[in-house]
Amino acid sequence: MILKGNEDLRVVKTIEGIKSAFEELICEKEYGKITVKELCDRARINKKTFYHYYETLDALLFELKTEYSDSFVEKIKGYELPDELEKVNRAFFEYSAQQGLAYEKITCSGTYRLTAPDSSVKDNEAGWVKSKRYQALSDYEKNLLMGFVSSAVLTAYRKWIEEEKRVPLEEVIKVTNKIILYGVQGFLE
Repeated sequence: MILKGNEDLRVVKTIEGIKSAFEELICEKEYGKITVKELCDRARINKKTFYHYYETLDALLFELKTEYSDSFVEKIKGYELPDELEKVNRAFFEYSAQQGLAYEKITCSGTYRLTAPDSSVKDNEAGWVKSKRYQALSDYEKNLLMGFVSSAVLTAYRKWIEEEKRVPLEEVIKVTNKIILYGVQGFLE
């Protein structure tokens, strides 16, 4: 349940407790090994309370992914693409670097990625709608372009996490920008 801000304080505390317990479990184990009972025990609620707010663990995970995605889209909503693609890429890496271990596991671990679609296409499309060059593309070309940008950026991020962030963030941003900027510019010519 995504909180709107007008809920009763008990509801807010319950939802926050569920999400906090879920994020802790995400940091400790793979998604397939998390149970509703274990989550409820950690959140100190009963299963009936959990099911009042969420149909499944997948629904809770999808909500967390949506919150991360919406928060990022809010940060980049003023950028115009493809002209400011470099800034959007930087914003993605800086945002992602601040999110913590649960975000990293949700974004990088295969078991979490398989439960709900990546929101990265929605994230990317948010800034492209004003671009005349983008709007002139066929639907196939738009999908291909969004797939390329999403795939390149997420692959770079996942590789950075996999290699335990040994490469400085600035270098990761610089290299990823080269890959996506040259690819997008070449495609749009």
